[in-house]
Amino acid sequence: MAGGLVALLDDVAVLARTAAASIDDIGAAAAKAGTKAAGVVIDDAAVTPQYVRGLAAKRELPIIKRIAIGSLRNKFLIILPVVLLLSQFLPVLLTPILMVGGAYLCYEGAEKVWHKVAHRGSAHAEEDEGAKDEKTLISGAVRTDLILSAEIMVITLNEVIDQPFWSRLAILAVVALVMTVVVYGAVGLIVKMDDAGLRLAQGPGAVAALGRGMVKAMPIVLTALTIIGTAAMLWVGGHILLVGTDELGLHALYGAVHHVEEAAHDATGALGGVVGWIVNTVFSAILGLIVGALVVVVMTLVAKRRKKAH
Repeated sequence: MAGGLVALLDDVAVLARTAAASIDDIGAAAAKAGTKAAGVVIDDAAVTPQYVRGLAAKRELPIIKRIAIGSLRNKFLIILPVVLLLSQFLPVLLTPILMVGGAYLCYEGAEKVWHKVAHRGSAHAEEDEGAKDEKTLISGAVRTDLILSAEIMVITLNEVIDQPFWSRLAILAVVALVMTVVVYGAVGLIVKMDDAGLRLAQGPGAVAALGRGMVKAMPIVLTALTIIGTAAMLWVGGHILLVGTDELGLHALYGAVHHVEEAAHDATGALGGVVGWIVNTVFSAILGLIVGALVVVVMTLVAKRRKKAH
């Protein structure tokens, strides 16, 4: 009886050690996969603040919270089941679906560029932005998050594709949760920096000077993030299309960009990695702008035809 109890306890201890090792493995794999998606995470953090710019300060965090909840729904109710099922049964469809999302990101970025150019210096653009209600802003942010989150999850999946199904599920779930907390936590801090600056400005001496500097800097920071966010849409969307064409067997475009990237890398010595990344980013953004502009033209023509038809 006692011997059986000892054996049972030994089995429980072995299972506990195995479970702990599995958790460690999942955590390590999630961290490794997450670093591969870090670029898209930064882009996501740069894109989101533009959706709350110009809103009342008291509404900023509630809206970011609603976008974050929408992001979790995107990841856990749409992206995670889809990518797992496709990776298990129809992996060939992952790239085309991601490319459709990439084209949408290009469209979003190009539309913002066109809007700025077409309404430069006019009050009309400000009125259009102000006319949007919170529901419209949130739905637009969640749609954009869907594409960026999909790329994060596919990048993560590519890193753990050889893992068993349940390990893949656990790693993707960890990455989805951590990335959402990191992105929207950072966005919340960014948009509330001016409020923090106002509080510091009421303090003594150097603290007050720091607070005033933060308040003065925030409009510049938010404008810069809006520009970076638009560029990120074009870059990420263009990069998805660039890599996707190569994976589908159309190697010419990716090969040409890769050739220029390698030449820039080899010609710049110690800075080669950074310069090569910049070259790839610029070409991806140019491709994104071209594709996005074409989609904008098509959508505009379709809208005009529908208007005439009515």
